[in-house]
Amino acid sequence: MSQYQRLLLIINPALRQSPAINHAAALAKASGANLHIAALIPSFKLLSLLEEGDRDQAREVYRRDHEDWLKAQAHTLRGRGIEVTTQVTWADDLSQDILDHVTQLQPDLLLKEVQHESVLKRAFFTPLDWRLLRQCPIPVYLIGASSFALPRKVVAAVEVSDTGSPDEALNDRIIEQACGLALQCDAELHLLYACDISAAFLADMGGLTLADLTKSLRRDLEKSFLHLASRYGVGSDRRHFIQGHPVTALSDFASEHQVDVIVMGKVQSHGVDKLLGSTTEHILYQVPCSVLAV
Repeated sequence: MSQYQRLLLIINPALRQSPAINHAAALAKASGANLHIAALIPSFKLLSLLEEGDRDQAREVYRRDHEDWLKAQAHTLRGRGIEVTTQVTWADDLSQDILDHVTQLQPDLLLKEVQHESVLKRAFFTPLDWRLLRQCPIPVYLIGASSFALPRKVVAAVEVSDTGSPDEALNDRIIEQACGLALQCDAELHLLYACDISAAFLADMGGLTLADLTKSLRRDLEKSFLHLASRYGVGSDRRHFIQGHPVTALSDFASEHQVDVIVMGKVQSHGVDKLLGSTTEHILYQVPCSVLAV
């Protein structure tokens, strides 16, 4: 049985050239899931300049135009054998409205196109996608610029550490999501760990040199990674233990290996409860592919 029974796609209907509908429809078709498309229209501030009666009429005309367009999209999808429902509504608070839709519909997966924000804007405002990563109770599939509607190469990005740590359970969820996605889409599954050994982990212990400690820690982490890969039956040619900062390493790997989806954890620990949420958030603006956050 598919791990996805119901998908929720959130779109901005004004962005009619977005690949989001095509990607969501392809996943719904492959998994046999029902697809609900919610078109949320951000409040149009210019309408507030109109008289109340004119404003209400203009809002309704604008909403109905998007509704007619979305109904036409849904009709085409039903012709492809996809069960789809639609909804067009105004949104005063996008993040809360999306979370309300998740609560009401109880989907297995939330899909949305990545909304790129400038560094300057991110310094003053928390991007919508970041808020969803932090607050959404279900996996979030943020659709990137990949030209393939169905992924061909899925990478599970894990964090290896001591057995019994919070990372272990999250790694299981990451790999299970990645396995399910790859299986449904007939895609390759790869397992990756970006090993970032910094001086923060390396204290003076027993007179060992920094080089000795680095080598020992790297060996232990690689052993844990290989054990995890073996437990899930990931072939040796699809195991990637790479060294470097996670954001840079993952970005370079995704570009060089033409990755379609990276599956990551929303929050992971590393050392003294380091959050990997920020890694996942920043990855959105670095990689050319989609990100599935668990």
